[in-house]
Amino acid sequence: MTNAPTPTAKLIGFGAPAEYGAHVFKVQIPPGRSGLVVLSEEFGLRAGVDGTPERIVRAQLDRSLWTPLADISRRDFNARLRATKSSPGTWKPQENVLDRMLGKELAILMWAAEPASSKELNTICEKWSALRPEERWWLYAMTSAEAGGVGDRNRGWRKALFYALSDGEGISTTAVKMPETETLERLSLFL
Repeated sequence: MTNAPTPTAKLIGFGAPAEYGAHVFKVQIPPGRSGLVVLSEEFGLRAGVDGTPERIVRAQLDRSLWTPLADISRRDFNARLRATKSSPGTWKPQENVLDRMLGKELAILMWAAEPASSKELNTICEKWSALRPEERWWLYAMTSAEAGGVGDRNRGWRKALFYALSDGEGISTTAVKMPETETLERLSLFL
């Protein structure tokens, strides 16, 4: 996690800074097996600066589609939090707080899963987990610029995420990962 708070800083949820006014993502999970799971970006003290809103609802997902996403994202995020000696997080039926970079990654996963069937969810989760964090951040930047609101379903990059991550049943996603140095070299070509 680039730009993650130091392990000495007080963190809550999935690596979110506990201080007042932090820029974080929040996931509202309803109790039970029905309802909508809502992902929102909360801008904290940045709200109002240069027209920045206080909050943007990024995604809503039916609770029935959430379970596989919750499992794969929890494992991925917690492995990275442990690597920085931060406490792991858990998804609870309430408001859950995430570091803003992890929130961007979760948005990619939720956007891809919006129109998915249960069969496609497994492929989406596998292909999302094969992406490096930097790739997820880039996808978030591209998607949120054009179709990042809750009402932007089935538009542009948002629609493309579903097709890119749901296609390819039976494809081994372990072959997709590149060594870190090679990825960084390729990314530097675009900077």
